[in-house]
Amino acid sequence: MILYPAIDLKDGRCVRLNQGRFDAVTTYSEDPLLIAQQWRDAGAEWLHIVDLDGAKEGRPNPLNRAVLARIVTEVGLPVQFGGGVRTLESVRELVELGVARAVVGTTAALNAELCENILAKYGNSVAIGVDARNGIVAVQGWQEESGEKATDFVVRMGLLGAKRFIFTDIARDGMLQGVNLTALREIAACVPRLAVTASGGVTNRKDIEDLVKLERGGASNVDAVIIGKALYAGSLDLKDALAITRSIS
Repeated sequence: MILYPAIDLKDGRCVRLNQGRFDAVTTYSEDPLLIAQQWRDAGAEWLHIVDLDGAKEGRPNPLNRAVLARIVTEVGLPVQFGGGVRTLESVRELVELGVARAVVGTTAALNAELCENILAKYGNSVAIGVDARNGIVAVQGWQEESGEKATDFVVRMGLLGAKRFIFTDIARDGMLQGVNLTALREIAACVPRLAVTASGGVTNRKDIEDLVKLERGGASNVDAVIIGKALYAGSLDLKDALAITRSIS
């Protein structure tokens, strides 16, 4: 299982939101590059970076894009990036910048034709963001709901050519309440031949143990997890989490 430390960007700073709420912001660093280097030095193999302003406004934030460029250039780890990635041109720009994987969420939910074009051209470099509140897909930086069930959404995206999904339980995100394993199993079962990354709710080492056991005990397509608030709050140590993924049989 691959662990992705998360770096959420707002106005060029490293922050965390609770349940995606922009009125519940905690700033952890004025220099996200230092945070990225910290996770690299702790053993991270990937980074997950989000432009929160881009997700809300639907277009890249220049300050956050500049931070992304520095991290891609100077840290030396593959980067998965999302937030405001709404067009084919946006994906192209990210790929040319050196981003290993772009996360497409709102466009995937609302514009099937455009999403199909993106997947046809950049499928190996794209993950579909499945952000769900009470089982319903949320869009526009989690500010609105599409009305579509997350389970139906992943099946539809699989038919369009998606290769990887990132499933986020919004109610758990940033709340340190544990992973929603039931919902994760349901999503994974809908697309058993496609990769699923878990996101939202990781709190401590037990969550990592549960996810590794899930992967090795029947849901082998759940092969990665994004960790955010737990690392910043200190309830989970990245080195310890990485050790867990290598020790559980």
